[in-house]
Amino acid sequence: MSPVHILLLLVGAGRLAELLLAARNTRWLRAHGAVEIGARHYPLFILLHGTWFAAMIVAVPSGQPVRWPLIGLFALLQLGRIWVLRTLGRRWTTRILTLPDQPLVAAGPYRWLRHPNYWIVAIEMPLLPLAFGAWKIALVWGVLNGILLRYRVSVEETALAPRRALPSTGD
Repeated sequence: MSPVHILLLLVGAGRLAELLLAARNTRWLRAHGAVEIGARHYPLFILLHGTWFAAMIVAVPSGQPVRWPLIGLFALLQLGRIWVLRTLGRRWTTRILTLPDQPLVAAGPYRWLRHPNYWIVAIEMPLLPLAFGAWKIALVWGVLNGILLRYRVSVEETALAPRRALPSTGD
């Protein structure tokens, strides 16, 4: 198995694990009164991320040289992703679910940055294909992701606005 295949397998397994975690957390949040906002655009994220991954599988030759410094940066971004997941705990999901009477989390990366996971995704979506020399995939999916994230952040900001008035929690 080539380094490209191994890396894509690892990324795919990580994304699958995240989807399973998100489904579990979504069930927990809904059971505790969470309200979903922006559900209509959610399938676009599934389509975007699925086609991004499929494009790399189809278009990147197995013998393609890997730019290891970019893979190292990608790995660092995964540490940031883990920090986000650990900080939000059961509140992390791939959907916009809000617990209306609960304060927002202001710990971890949320002390300094709004939507840190979106920043991570905005960087990693073009970064991984660039590590394989697939600049067209990096450009197309990077731009599409940017457009979709811009819309999603506006929807999420609207959903979270009433909760910003509540005291923040450090959990």
